[in-house]
Amino acid sequence: MKKLLKIALVFILAVTFVACGKSDSSSDDKKLVVSATLDPHAKILEKAKDILKEKYSIDLEVKVLDDYYIFNKALDSGEVDANYFQHRPFFEGEVKENGYKIVEAGAIHLEPFGFYSKSVKSKDEIKDGAEVIISNSVADHGRILAILEDAGLIKIKSGVDTLSATIKDIESNPKNLKFTEIKPELTATAYENGEGDLVAINGNYALQANLNPIKDAVILESADSDNPYINIVACQKGHENDENIKALVEVLKSEDIKKFIEDTYKGSVILAN
Repeated sequence: MKKLLKIALVFILAVTFVACGKSDSSSDDKKLVVSATLDPHAKILEKAKDILKEKYSIDLEVKVLDDYYIFNKALDSGEVDANYFQHRPFFEGEVKENGYKIVEAGAIHLEPFGFYSKSVKSKDEIKDGAEVIISNSVADHGRILAILEDAGLIKIKSGVDTLSATIKDIESNPKNLKFTEIKPELTATAYENGEGDLVAINGNYALQANLNPIKDAVILESADSDNPYINIVACQKGHENDENIKALVEVLKSEDIKKFIEDTYKGSVILAN
C-alpha cells in the first residue's frame, strides 16, 4: 500500500512539474525583450509598454544600452528579441561586416536633419554664393547633400552612391553654395550666432537649441519610410513575422505613439509615413 502511495505521489509531482513548465513557457511566449538607447528609443518603448500589455497581453522589457556595437551582437546571439536604436545604413554595415543573421522588422521614425537660418525664410530666398555650414563628419555629408539635392539646390554626380557622397561629388551647384565644415555639436551654436546663410543641424542638436524642425527648418529631410536614415526595429532572421514582433511594430506606428512623439519631441523625432 505504501509503495502504491509513493508511486501515486511521484506521478502527481511529475504532472504538476509538467503543468508548471507549460505555464512558464506560455508566459515566456507573451514576453518581449527589446534593447534600445535611452532617448528617444527607450522612452518611446516605455510609452508602448502599456499598449502592448492592454491590447496584446505582451509584457515588454526594455534593456537600455549605450554602446552601439553591442546591440546587434546581442540580438544575433538571442540575448534580446529585438532592438530599436539604429538607421538602415548603420544596420546594413553591421550585417555586412559581422555576418549577423538579423533583419529589419519595421521602419519607425526619423530624427531629421534640417537647414536653419536667421536670415532666410524659404529656399527661394537663398542667394547666389550663400554660405552653408555643415558637420565636418564625413559620415553626415551624403545625408546632407541628399537633402539639398531633393530640394533642387545641387546635383550629385551620376553613379555616386548618395550615402557616401562628399562635397567633391557635387556635379551641379547653380547657386554656387559655399560649404563650411564645423564640428556637429557646434552647428546649433553657429545658428544661434547667426553664422552662415544656412546651417545643417541634426534633430538631436536642434532639440537642444529649442528648435522645432517641422516649424523652424527652412529645408527639412523627408520622413518617408523608404528614407535610408529611418530608425528601424530589427529582429533575428526568420522572426520578422512573429506575432510579438508584428505587434511591437504596429504599436510603435500607432496614433497613440505618434501623439506621444509629437508632444514630447516637438519635431526632432518624426514618425515614418
